[in-house]
Amino acid sequence: MRPHTRTARTTRTLRTTGAVSCAVLLTAAALAGCNRGSEGGAAAKGKVGIDMPRTDTDFWTAYQGYVKKGVGKGTVDALPLSNSQNDVSKLVTNVQAFSDQGAKAVVMAPQDTGAIASTLENLEEKDVPVVSVDTRPDKGKVYMVVRADNRAYGRKSCEYLGEKLGGKGRVAELQGDLSSINGRDRSQAFASCMKKKYPKIKVHELPTNWDGKEASGKLQSLLAQHRDLDGIYMQAGGAFLQPTLALLEQKKLLKKAGEKGHIAIISNDGIPEELDAIRKGKIDATLSQPADLYAKYALEYARDALDGKKFKPGPTDHKSKIIKLKNGLEDQLPAPLVTKENVDDKGLWANQMDKKK
Repeated sequence: MRPHTRTARTTRTLRTTGAVSCAVLLTAAALAGCNRGSEGGAAAKGKVGIDMPRTDTDFWTAYQGYVKKGVGKGTVDALPLSNSQNDVSKLVTNVQAFSDQGAKAVVMAPQDTGAIASTLENLEEKDVPVVSVDTRPDKGKVYMVVRADNRAYGRKSCEYLGEKLGGKGRVAELQGDLSSINGRDRSQAFASCMKKKYPKIKVHELPTNWDGKEASGKLQSLLAQHRDLDGIYMQAGGAFLQPTLALLEQKKLLKKAGEKGHIAIISNDGIPEELDAIRKGKIDATLSQPADLYAKYALEYARDALDGKKFKPGPTDHKSKIIKLKNGLEDQLPAPLVTKENVDDKGLWANQMDKKK
């Protein structure tokens, strides 16, 4: 009888254990199902370190706001945000701090894309995936780069000014930092387009290191030699818009669009101040760099990296295109041209910000 009793007890124990196990599995499955449908699905998989490249321009201030909103919604479980203030040495230090705090993924926007390679290599050795926003590191593995096609910025800006000036005249180009892939892409594409399509337009290239004061100083020197300026291309409205307009007003050269002597101006960023300047006729156009989408997809790709998801080159479900890089993948988000015809489009992120204000 004892053997039979042991068997019965064993059977009852197995049944009880099995029932409990099933209940636990079902509960876990139910929770997982809920998480898959929520923005915070990967939060429990690990902390994410997020570095702000700078907050001294309206564009990056807006980006930071969108990042904080996404973190608040639970898209990822983030460590306290850091700010490298356009200094690659600070970025390296901040990323090391993330690593020391156990970050399982990192979101960054290195402004010097050539000096971050060793940091990326260290993160790869630790199996920490990296999402790079707005800039594409020259070397070092990245899980995903989230940025718009910056060569398209330069080309579209060239074509807009070229048509506006009828293919001839004098243009000042306020370049960004040429150590940055964005500065190089925009500058090279602008120069190539001008040389090919509008050879009668004289372009004065003014490197600025994304610095508004430097841009204003160099533009002032140019105007002292060539007051007959016909157009300006600003590679970053967040940094260059206010100092440029202030200088033109001081020199009595700020004429409204349509007035005699108006200097045609196109910018890149799409901040609220640029849209307001378009409405007032102070500038003619900008290319709207999607600060909201940069933040949204940076956080989502960080979450995907924690989930171990893999992506392939090709079109996405959010009207962008993923391309293959030597060191990873890049999701090229759309950046529409904004003029007086569509400046009030409710879909532009800057107009959404205005509504919140």
